[in-house]
Amino acid sequence: MAIILRLDRVMADRKMSLGELAERVGISNVNLSKIKTGKISAIRFSTLNAICSALDCQPGDILEYRREETEEK
Repeated sequence: MAIILRLDRVMADRKMSLGELAERVGISNVNLSKIKTGKISAIRFSTLNAICSALDCQPGDILEYRREETEEK
């Protein structure tokens, strides 16, 4: 997938634990862990908004786009 989640980096920069962020955002540790590890295929804007608010960051700090290399024959 071309979208890479950098939530772990932002959390480390803010010295915020998974449990603390989950509590502030209002989602379970399990669901936040899936977001953090990139094991999701979608995220609600309301969740992204809550994460950005709790971490005082922009969506672009958490989400990164990398063009996928395609094989041409």
